[in-house]
Amino acid sequence: MTAIAVIPARFASSRFPGKPLAKQTGRFLVQHVWERVRAAACLDRVIVATDDERIAEAVGSFGGEVMLTRADHQSGTDRVAEVCRDLECDLVVNVQGDEPEIEPATIRRLVELLEQDDRCPMATLACPFSGIPGSDPSDPDAVKVVVDLNGRALYFSRSLIPHPPDAAAASGASGAPLLHLGIYAYRRAFLLRLASWEPTPLEQLERLEQLRVLEHGHSIRVGVVARAAVGIDTPEDYAAFVQRYTTPEPARTPSTLE
Repeated sequence: MTAIAVIPARFASSRFPGKPLAKQTGRFLVQHVWERVRAAACLDRVIVATDDERIAEAVGSFGGEVMLTRADHQSGTDRVAEVCRDLECDLVVNVQGDEPEIEPATIRRLVELLEQDDRCPMATLACPFSGIPGSDPSDPDAVKVVVDLNGRALYFSRSLIPHPPDAAAASGASGAPLLHLGIYAYRRAFLLRLASWEPTPLEQLERLEQLRVLEHGHSIRVGVVARAAVGIDTPEDYAAFVQRYTTPEPARTPSTLE
């Protein structure tokens, strides 16, 4: 199967305008994402999709492939679908443009999910809250997902699902809430269909686009990984990333070597 990745990147952001072009590390933020995605050997192409000439120029400056899209898209999914309309490929991975520490292995995992399950048109990832220091399952900004015994999504919500009987169960291993990660893989034909559908009631109520897929009766395969990449939503998030990027890792002493 041929697989490509598309990284939607837009200049406008209510909390961090111009985010893709932040460059305190010596590289554009979108360049960090592009480099990490390119490291996933399962991909045939990596394309940055943007409606902004400044971002397109930046991507070109570091040798990335970029496509200009319309400016009126309501979501990153619509932008990715526009890019894929005239491309030949089997699978499309939609990677958020604000995750400079995304692990290539997670992208490989997504592609594998669709290669292994030909009945699912779409796949995504989740991780345990217990693997993310300081995370709070009750936070409505942290989207939860419940999966069935075959690893397919039953529902996504900003509410705490499943509802634990006590606080301890909320962070336990079995049946504990899973944090949904905002990365998706689609079969190309399904992505184009998805982008043509109108928003659905639960999607609008929860403000979660992936619910449109479930409301239309289609399956989403969910892979569970150990941890999530840290996304950059605010200037403070970016400053923390810069600190991590520019601070050398401490040398390992002989006692810590395996």
